[in-house]
Amino acid sequence: MARIDSRTLFLTTSPRTPQRMVPEIDLLVRHFEGQVWNAETQKAFMEVLREEQFFNGRGEKDPSFSARDRITRAPKSLGFVRLSPKIGLTEAGKALLSARHQEDVFLRQMLKFQVPSPYHKPSAKAATFCVKPYLEMLRLVRVLGTLKFDELQLFGLQLTDWHDFDKIVDKIETFRLGRASHQGSYKAYRYSCLMAELRQIHRQRIQSGETKTRESQSRSVERFLKTQARNMRDYADACFRYLRATGLVQVSHVGKSLSIVPERMADVDYVLKNVERDPCFVDDEQGYAAYLGSATLPALLTDNRECLMQRLAGEFPDSQIDASATTAQLKDMLFDLTEARKQDCISQQVRAIKDYRLYDDIQETFCQIEGNGLYDAPLVLEWNTWRAMTMLDGGQITANLKFDDFGKPGSTAAGNMPDIVCDYGDFMLSVEVTMATGQRQYDMEGEPVSRHLGKLKKQVGKPCYCLFLAPVVNEACVAHFYALHKTNIAYYGGKSIIVPLSLKTFCKMLEDSYRASYTPDPSQVRRLFERSAELVDTCENELEWYAMLEHEALSWLNG
Repeated sequence: MARIDSRTLFLTTSPRTPQRMVPEIDLLVRHFEGQVWNAETQKAFMEVLREEQFFNGRGEKDPSFSARDRITRAPKSLGFVRLSPKIGLTEAGKALLSARHQEDVFLRQMLKFQVPSPYHKPSAKAATFCVKPYLEMLRLVRVLGTLKFDELQLFGLQLTDWHDFDKIVDKIETFRLGRASHQGSYKAYRYSCLMAELRQIHRQRIQSGETKTRESQSRSVERFLKTQARNMRDYADACFRYLRATGLVQVSHVGKSLSIVPERMADVDYVLKNVERDPCFVDDEQGYAAYLGSATLPALLTDNRECLMQRLAGEFPDSQIDASATTAQLKDMLFDLTEARKQDCISQQVRAIKDYRLYDDIQETFCQIEGNGLYDAPLVLEWNTWRAMTMLDGGQITANLKFDDFGKPGSTAAGNMPDIVCDYGDFMLSVEVTMATGQRQYDMEGEPVSRHLGKLKKQVGKPCYCLFLAPVVNEACVAHFYALHKTNIAYYGGKSIIVPLSLKTFCKMLEDSYRASYTPDPSQVRRLFERSAELVDTCENELEWYAMLEHEALSWLNG
């Protein structure tokens, strides 16, 4: 049982993207099912996890803590695994690993997450909790029409008791009116409102001088409030990501807001009408575990056969529906038709991209990414780079990010594969992108990038190269990729030709392609990587090599 000291809404924040927990849950039960969850198995789990392709972390400072962080947060809190008396999957966990309709599984479990519960007990210092957080945040989105990230951070996270729902709505409406009438910058207005809310939320702690944080011995009120603001931002970000995993909401990356997917409005209304708002089994751990682990509770609109028939008829009027079909068969039919619609949306995008109709939009999106003007810039960077590579030249360009039901970016690629794979027939190109900067860029991307390229080489058995893109390429990454050009490592399939480029340089390559009087040929793409290998043998060091590489990229159509 975890004690909660929070004065704001408590949500699970690990992993940041819910889909990332699926392979780790599968790994846990495959290797440790039936064993006791203790320090020994926790360390062993991290040892196994570090060997997996999808794992990008380290977990070596305190393996037991890292294991608990990964498993006892979202996987246990959302009822996918049980850890006592022995490690095992719940019925909900089995559904998550096997279901075609993963969004419904996530939705069901989030609707049951509550505070207080036998797993999460508020302390005397905490706010008054009586809430199912994801249920009430979904209600906020529905009632307000759209919910901006800032509104969720400043006010939504204060909804620790569902009885205060109308008060929170009023606060958001007042904030919106104030924003409309404010004469100065929005950033200054937002900051003043944030500080005012934080001072009110933590007034008792400030008055008593309890403003020291774990990160610092300082008792500065300003430092304390900034720490609380960062914490609230992390919780708001996690809430955005988890709600998006239900398939009921869509994200405006430009407006940094959530709204209900129009086709799923009836699903949301059904949930809001039928799911009980009060927490249940608060003092009954056995009952709560059984309820949380159920794969059928609470009932969703898609469990109702008549509602499924209506949705199929409404969204896919040309489909032939068998009157004798079971609920399960109708669900599969809905999934297949939705998947076909998604692929059609993506195909339409590809046609528009290849005709350069989206050139201006692609370049503008890169500018917004560099200007930090988007929500979830890493996801948008993956998606926009896929669009750019599709536009740049021929070949089969595959994005490994997850698209939503309408072909829009849903979540980033899983950690066991490149972000984008380009098949040009006689050679392959993997594309890796990152928003990380400084040493963190090297720590996160250095080894995985070369590992992904090595895996691709072994899979396809033909020449493979890698393009690495970042707003600013860290010098440690430049040095690492330079060394891999020279080093024959069997684990990576021999020498690794990885070309790092800044986003600004890549955008210039797109501009050259757009302005050319002909369609660039894949051989011109390949030439850049062959030149990279040649330059390694002539340059004195990695800095000279990188400078020459950028020059080659800026004139890539002149060769």
